Amino acid sequence: MAFYNLERLSVLLVEDNAYIRDILESLLKTLGFGWVATAKNGQDAVEFLRLVAGKHSASGTMGIDLIISDLVMSPINGLLLLRWVRTSKDSPNRFMPFIMLSGAADRAYVEQSRDLGTTEFLAKPFSVQSIYQKLLLLIDNPRQFVVTHEYLGPDRRRKFGAAPEGEERRKNQDKDVAVVYSPEKTVKPTTPTDVWYFRLPNRLKEKVGGGLKFNEGGELPKDILDMAEKALERDALDFADWAMSYIAKLANQCAECLLKPAAARRHYFDEINLIAHELRGQGGTFGYPLISIFAKMLYDYTQPGCREDDNSLEIVKSHIDSMRAVIRDHVAGDGGQLGLDLMKALKLAIERFSVTA
Repeated sequence: MAFYNLERLSVLLVEDNAYIRDILESLLKTLGFGWVATAKNGQDAVEFLRLVAGKHSASGTMGIDLIISDLVMSPINGLLLLRWVRTSKDSPNRFMPFIMLSGAADRAYVEQSRDLGTTEFLAKPFSVQSIYQKLLLLIDNPRQFVVTHEYLGPDRRRKFGAAPEGEERRKNQDKDVAVVYSPEKTVKPTTPTDVWYFRLPNRLKEKVGGGLKFNEGGELPKDILDMAEKALERDALDFADWAMSYIAKLANQCAECLLKPAAARRHYFDEINLIAHELRGQGGTFGYPLISIFAKMLYDYTQPGCREDDNSLEIVKSHIDSMRAVIRDHVAGDGGQLGLDLMKALKLAIERFSVTA
């Protein structure tokens, strides 16, 4: 199998967590991307893309080939950024491949991303292999774009011409739609239509394939993937310090919240929820899956509508203690018996303070 070379590709990485942003930037460069631009949130990304679009149209400078964006950010999150890329007249390329990256890989988030036109959804915790597999999907299996009054994005049917499961709900088949193959070639139906299929040239493969034919696949050299794996392992050495700093933020929010009356606590629970979201997305990447599990439990517990009394704060504190123990005792993997004991103690604390609420 032939090898792909990513040095002609440029990627925009949008991530509000500086620690994760630096790690992903280094990882993408190790995989061979020629240019990795970064933005700390959706607002910065929009400003950057407007700038790049203006320069590109004026001077022919390198544009962005794909976007990898975190989902939960402020003031503009990944969903709003995706909507802007797909629908704004200022977007440099409405058909640009877009990978949504999030620790909140819940069904609702995945469906929102899909309905706004994301190309792929990559769940945190990520790995070199999970990122690599998404990149191969973009290069080897690009989907036609569907444009209607209600949707602009990749065809939700991943396989071209695939039959749907269950009843056929798509009213328009090829004979009923306008099909665009290139700026010079458009096949229109005999009757007016508001549905367009864009089957454009595979620009990513043209850039990375080195002359590969359309139906030929490729891969990245194994030594590059090995280097990326080792780089991620080195970055994992700093994870314990990063995690402890976020656990300390949780403890501070919990302590401050305890001093407030119940009516004034929502803000603190929202902050706790956001910090838990960050922790849930990272632990598994760096060899601490119990951090992701405990943080996911805390994230779910502190959703809007949860109790905000002192007993709830005791439950939050129990999660904090469990995560501290994981880092303090270097509990990697599932932790064996120690991991089971930590989970049992946490569940007992949740049960205790839930009963006495």
